[in-house]
Amino acid sequence: MARRTKEEALETRSKILDAAEHVFFEKGVSRTTLADIAQAAGVTRGAIYWHFENKGDVFTAMFDRVVLPLDELKAATVDPSEPDPLGRIRDLCVLCLRDTASDARRRRVFEILFLKCEFVEEMGPVMARHQSNMREGLASIEEGLRNAMSKGQLPADLDAARGARIVHSFVTGMLHDMAILPDVFDVATYATRHVEAMLDMLRCSPALKLGGRASG
Repeated sequence: MARRTKEEALETRSKILDAAEHVFFEKGVSRTTLADIAQAAGVTRGAIYWHFENKGDVFTAMFDRVVLPLDELKAATVDPSEPDPLGRIRDLCVLCLRDTASDARRRRVFEILFLKCEFVEEMGPVMARHQSNMREGLASIEEGLRNAMSKGQLPADLDAARGARIVHSFVTGMLHDMAILPDVFDVATYATRHVEAMLDMLRCSPALKLGGRASG
């Protein structure tokens, strides 16, 4: 009985997140209420509060479930025993871009984040969480780059911190632009080539070297 109850709870939670995803996409986050989500999910508001504290908590859980599958590959980029950390960074970037282009759920969630989410007062905690995730992501990318540098896959004098910002901006920029102009940013077809071009910049750009000619 307990197992069945747990399964039912997980099923309800998933149903709420599915409904939230579609309502956020249709109405925008700021215009969506918990009552809207409850109606779309076919549950009571009380059921939502059983699983989530507020709308921001629903939004965060919806976003987390599409990015958590990348964690295993992300861990490989920073693993000192990984023989090809740069390859894992490439795989992670390609997977993120290509999966977003081909997976309707992931694409919809990123479109909500980039185009249909206003970080108004009630979403303050979500913005704080987003900023924290960005800082953690930048630190993880930098660690992965340093791992690749230690194995001779990137220049020893690469400015890893600036390189990490380049990688992060490249991926999020591509996701954002794909949401606006999917016909121009054909990520599904050219993800690997785009990522390789970005890695070539890390390998070869004098401006990304420590003490490079560019300032700032």
